[in-house]
Amino acid sequence: MTLKDDIRRDNRNRRLALTGQERADAGTGIARGGLSWADTVAHGKPATFAAYVGVAAEPPTMPLLAALHAAGHKVLLPVCEPERRLSWVYWTPEAVFVRSKYAPIDEPVGERFDSDIIKDASGIFLPATAVDESGNRIGQGGGYYDRLLDKLDADGQRPPTVAVVYDHEVLPAGTIPAEPFDKPVAEALTPHRIVRLVPPA
Repeated sequence: MTLKDDIRRDNRNRRLALTGQERADAGTGIARGGLSWADTVAHGKPATFAAYVGVAAEPPTMPLLAALHAAGHKVLLPVCEPERRLSWVYWTPEAVFVRSKYAPIDEPVGERFDSDIIKDASGIFLPATAVDESGNRIGQGGGYYDRLLDKLDADGQRPPTVAVVYDHEVLPAGTIPAEPFDKPVAEALTPHRIVRLVPPA
């Protein structure tokens, strides 16, 4: 087991220990901070954002999706495809969800777009189990988002990215080992703050 696995396991256990009220409060804070971040990167104009639905003990994101929609933004949610690829569906509060064939998540039903659509988004809200102040991120272990970011970086068209975590999951710089396939992120969104990270040059 690697250090990343240890951090992922420990943080998942801490997440599972949170009460329902603590999770609800976290969702409220994430919605408030996420809407502020969206307003900043979109310069106060209606825009499109890629996001995701937090499941189980992940930081709740449904309040964020609702807040983005209410503010006039469009929201894209991921659908897992073979070979660790993502496609995307526009979300509205009336969306119907079905269980993914490839990951333990629910996915929206609707017209699917390939990841090229993300190039025109104003920002991406990323799932994570931890980030450090060097910009290193630990995801859920599936590799879907590392592949997405790699493609966007290769094309020179990655929108601003922010990793969604609980406050205690922002770790000191250098805590998370960076591997060649890892893609750093510039910011973290927690229930109480937006943290500017310092990705390596």
